[in-house]
Amino acid sequence: MRTRRTLAVALCAVVLTATAACGKDGSPGATAASSGNAPALPTYTVKTDVKIDSAILAEAKKRGQLIIGAKADQPGLGFEDVASGDRSGFDIEIAKMVAADLGFSPQQIKWQTLVSSQREPAIAKGQIDFYVGTYSINDERKKTVSFAGPYYIAGQDFLVKADNTSITGPESVGGKNVCTATGSTSIKNIQQYNPKITQFDTYSACVEKLLSGEVDAVTTDDAILKGYASKYAPKLKVVGKPFTKENYGVGLNKDDAVLRNAISDALKAHEDNGDWKKAYDATLGASGSAAPAVPALERY
Repeated sequence: MRTRRTLAVALCAVVLTATAACGKDGSPGATAASSGNAPALPTYTVKTDVKIDSAILAEAKKRGQLIIGAKADQPGLGFEDVASGDRSGFDIEIAKMVAADLGFSPQQIKWQTLVSSQREPAIAKGQIDFYVGTYSINDERKKTVSFAGPYYIAGQDFLVKADNTSITGPESVGGKNVCTATGSTSIKNIQQYNPKITQFDTYSACVEKLLSGEVDAVTTDDAILKGYASKYAPKLKVVGKPFTKENYGVGLNKDDAVLRNAISDALKAHEDNGDWKKAYDATLGASGSAAPAVPALERY
């Protein structure tokens, strides 16, 4: 019995090394970023004696914990391993580097998973200290929240089955069943092309419907779609014709300009010291897409 068990463990180790397939489906083990092929993640020095006159930060220090809103179903960006609770992805790294400059270690971060439609209410009600999760900066959202950034620029695209040749861009989706997340900017961006729009709270639900053939495509930012294409290769592909410009920012309370400026300072510092590039290479870079230019911060 011991010999059989030892052999089984050894076999699983070999398979895990080759394909990362011994974990549960949907775990980070299914992506290239955690298979050992990607560069190592950077580490961030936690600042001490941080003096920032922010009511939100003062409350976080009092509780000894920073509450950060994030996505949990976006491989390469914001992903949660359901077995271990570990978070991974480029957005998670952005949040960690900002937290470090505000005086909080990764162990002092409480992650709060929020779907797109929950972001503004959670920020406005003070349920989170700030949000990092493919959050596009736009004037409509600025009416209720503020943004630090942008820290990344994406473009809306389509995820389709690998053998799909009929969808080549937005002009080809008329009458097609296209899925996206409720509360996302993607809906408004494709309405003019007259597709049938299916909505779910999460993109992962859309991807499941694409894999089963119940929808023809998933549309959102190309950064998100690249993560799913990598996870489900070779079944899915990104069309590769982005047709919008999406500036990702850190969302926070509209009235806390001090905290917004502090987060902007943190982003700039980690962009300048190379942490931003290292974080990208170890996460989104695993999809084979080279790091884009670092976007200029917009302070207001």
